[in-house]
Amino acid sequence: MLFQFETPFCWPSYDAAPQNAFRRQTVKANLRGIALAATLVLAAGFAQAQDIQQRVIKFGHLNNTDHPVSMGVHKFAELVAAKSGGKLKVQEFPSSTLGNELQQQSALQGGVQEMSAPATTSLAGIVKEFGLVDFPFTVANFAQADALLDGPLGQALIAKLPEKGLVALGFWDLGFRNVTTSKHPITRAEDLDGLKLRVIPNPVFLDTFKAFKANPVPMPFAELYNALESKAVDGQENPFAVILSNKFYEVQKYVSATNHVYAANIVLVSKKFWDKLSPTEKKILSDAAIEARAYQRQVSREAARKAVGELEAKGMKYNEVSPAEQARMRQIAKPVTDKFLASYDPAIVKLYTEQLSQLQK
Repeated sequence: MLFQFETPFCWPSYDAAPQNAFRRQTVKANLRGIALAATLVLAAGFAQAQDIQQRVIKFGHLNNTDHPVSMGVHKFAELVAAKSGGKLKVQEFPSSTLGNELQQQSALQGGVQEMSAPATTSLAGIVKEFGLVDFPFTVANFAQADALLDGPLGQALIAKLPEKGLVALGFWDLGFRNVTTSKHPITRAEDLDGLKLRVIPNPVFLDTFKAFKANPVPMPFAELYNALESKAVDGQENPFAVILSNKFYEVQKYVSATNHVYAANIVLVSKKFWDKLSPTEKKILSDAAIEARAYQRQVSREAARKAVGELEAKGMKYNEVSPAEQARMRQIAKPVTDKFLASYDPAIVKLYTEQLSQLQK
């Protein structure tokens, strides 16, 4: 039998009005949430903007404007300006304009200069453990040097600076140091015997070159060219890019790739200035220094590679020192490094020896 319905069959219907009202309420709630979130973002951005003051940061260093340290300062300045919306302005003072390394160090400690980028060697007078960085023939390549300074050892050294009125934002590249002379090339340890060599006023450097029977003469960098020109000293030791940039080829005849020490610059901030900064400003400077580091290291190492050819083109006679002779020179200097290791903070020495052991495997 067929069943017939008087009206067509349909599923039970529900009133749509409550559903529409619910949807409208949900949309309104979502819009209110979005508006609140946007307000919070704007407020956070405004608060952050208010957290950045208009400041001029005097950044001094010893090098000329064609040197990779100057290029690093320029990159750092660009990054700081971009990150701060132009409120933080870095003003460069190159070529020892603000004094030699020790004078600028004192200015930072006194709060009359905001930043500098000296060689780490200049810090051994206030934190003697920085002498570890100057130990001869410690690292063989850039990868080992970066790992040593960016790792636990570098951080432990940096941690000792605030009590001395300084804050460090990391290490930049200066390069492997090499000897130049007006007398003769250096091919073995005995060639240093009796030579008057300018060295940084640093105990490790002084004792190392005494071990090679040289006559080390501590002298500020700004006085070096005149001392070489007047023959007050026979030679000096610096990375290739420094030798080229400062035109030492005009007053020196021989450049020898002794590669006796890897040298780094350290980006320093006056603690008195640092303590005035907001957390946002501190982060801007810290981030910019780290970002600029990769760029600075790249240009510095490329400059060193090119500098050798340019020095030869300028008339200098270039020679390399064999790995076997470098190893022999390391052994000659070992009593010096052993003496300093015994006088340093044992915890930092432990970090140094453990990390170096890992790198040299």
